Amino acid sequence: MIQEVYARIIVSEMALQESLVLNTINLLESGATIPFIARYRKEMTGSMDETVIAAIRDRLSKLKELDARRAAIIKSLTEQEKLTPELREAVEKATTMADLEDVYLPYKPKRKTRASVARERGLEPLAGMILSQRYDDIQARASKFIDESKGVATVEDAIRGACDIIAEIISEDGYTRKRIRSLFQRESKIVSKVVKGKDQEGINFEMYFDYVEPLNRAPSHRILAMFRGENEGFLRLSVEVEEAHGFEIVEKIFVKGNNASSELVKAAAGDSCKRLLFPSIETEMRQWAKEKADREAIRVFVENLRQLLLAPPLGRKNVLAIDPGFRTGCKVVCLDRQGKLIHNETIYPHPPQNEVKESIHKLKTLVNAYKIEAIAIGNGTAGRETERLVRSVAFDRDLIALVVNESGASVYSASAAARKEFPDYDVTVRGSVSIGRRLMDPLAELVKIDPKSIGVGQYQHDVDQNLLMKSLDDTVVSCVNRVGVEVNTASEELLTYVSGVGPSLAKNIISYRDESGPFRSRTDFRKVARFGDKAFEQAAGFLRIHDAENLLDRSAVHPESYHIVDRMVRTLSCTLTDLITNAELRGKIHPEDFVDERVGLPTLNDIMAELAKPGRDPRQQFEIFEFDKTVHSINDLKKGMILPGIVTNITNFGAFVDIGVHQDGLVHVSQLADRFVRDPNDVVKLNQKVMVEVLDVDPARKRIQLSMKGVQNKT
Repeated sequence: MIQEVYARIIVSEMALQESLVLNTINLLESGATIPFIARYRKEMTGSMDETVIAAIRDRLSKLKELDARRAAIIKSLTEQEKLTPELREAVEKATTMADLEDVYLPYKPKRKTRASVARERGLEPLAGMILSQRYDDIQARASKFIDESKGVATVEDAIRGACDIIAEIISEDGYTRKRIRSLFQRESKIVSKVVKGKDQEGINFEMYFDYVEPLNRAPSHRILAMFRGENEGFLRLSVEVEEAHGFEIVEKIFVKGNNASSELVKAAAGDSCKRLLFPSIETEMRQWAKEKADREAIRVFVENLRQLLLAPPLGRKNVLAIDPGFRTGCKVVCLDRQGKLIHNETIYPHPPQNEVKESIHKLKTLVNAYKIEAIAIGNGTAGRETERLVRSVAFDRDLIALVVNESGASVYSASAAARKEFPDYDVTVRGSVSIGRRLMDPLAELVKIDPKSIGVGQYQHDVDQNLLMKSLDDTVVSCVNRVGVEVNTASEELLTYVSGVGPSLAKNIISYRDESGPFRSRTDFRKVARFGDKAFEQAAGFLRIHDAENLLDRSAVHPESYHIVDRMVRTLSCTLTDLITNAELRGKIHPEDFVDERVGLPTLNDIMAELAKPGRDPRQQFEIFEFDKTVHSINDLKKGMILPGIVTNITNFGAFVDIGVHQDGLVHVSQLADRFVRDPNDVVKLNQKVMVEVLDVDPARKRIQLSMKGVQNKT
């Protein structure tokens, strides 16, 4: 069984238990999602987390790709009538794509080469004689291959053609390629030079105009920067090793004697290295470095996105949201506790209109009329000025005013989803709604926006876009299902990411809700078109109904486990409400008493934790934050200032912090802590509130250098 073969390979690489890996593979192959497997099939996987399950899925995909390529190569070799038992064995034993391609390379159909021309001229036997290095009279032997009709006019022509064949043989030898590949991986350097005449136009890449760094130690952001410079035509890149070292390796493999033939083999080896082998491996190394840099950049992006999606929600509040602006005014919307738009208009408190009194009166009127509990202010143009205005108003009721990161709101406001929800409103109103809802529930709102538009990536347009989208999609799915979704208020976009749902079923859920009213219980899901047994199994535990009569329908307990809770209730002769609200009663439950052939302690422990806090939101509690009231623009900054800030983006080289001056400052990785920091994510998290010291300010270039080292001791 092929799954068992794959399981054994994965076990050898990941040090996992074979039966658990096989179970995981079978679950994935049956269509189970990663969140479902991680949450509801812990007995089958040994409680693997989503990261491990995703690694198994991705390795399984690579193994399938390898086998598909293996089958294609065997088919090609068979059609060429070159598939010997030895060659088949070599193909079958190849464990990596590089090894497989090395085996196939000598037989791979290729365009016309100097070696193929020499073979057409009948010089392959001569190449074999020279390569054997048994003959010293090679001139005489070469003379027998002179044939002007084939283009071989002289002995030199014959030897030259034979050496071209030898050079290609050397460059396609699997063992040789492996040795040179290893040399490049260990010792190669990436070399960057400015393209002649592009030094002014490409000034942004100045640090790479004459740059050398060991390839295996170059961080992802520098690799991607150099590739971007090359793609834009400003840099010329190469991956180089010490040629003499490479020549020595190849010569030791192929030069076996000390005669005229050996000298020709040595010359052919040098030609092969320079013309064929080194350029071929250099291409591989460029691809290897790019893929490695892509994976690291995507890892950073994914971690940032996860933190952003799981940012603490304010919760269900009546919110007034403002999308600030100067000339065009501030777009104001009022949202009810479900995020429904109930009012919108525009105020003009800033230049050139300066309608300050009118704007303050309007804000006070709206706050009272709609019982506003919080004000969300976008952090874009005029954000700090609007925040200052709002905080100056003496409202008649207690409320909080907060600045909200509006990255991506404009993208959402112009999207098809926004047009569908608000067909009668323009983009400015939609953008304000997005800002307000983002305060109420970041996850529910951000899933409507392409993650690449949220502003937390690193060289996101330079990396492998397919891998990026797959990784970002995995992250959104993970976050949505970790939090759970209220089915009666969720948007179509949010429902799409629920385990087992997807776009089509999400539409059907919305249609059912619109036509039949809110869901009353999880059993109602089966009334939705195409919501079959498989979808119910995968989705039901992640879809919540907050006002359901059955309290378990409000929780993360899966319907397949309701009978276990029923047994607990019967054992204690109490009600479900008693079991949930009475910790003393729950303490009388011994989970091991409820273990059966399908349900083990991991699931039972999860059930007990859920009964203690049904539907508990795993996100942290919301914290109120304010920028320094004395700082509003970059010109207000002075070296040595200690200021509060919010982490807005994290990269390999540091963290960007918003300190309220419309330009994020950089805390270089060397300034994050008093200790050595390898990964900035070990020190800070996205949206974290931090204190920073201003190290340097360059208003002309809009650059702010910040530090977190020892700041706590200075405050």
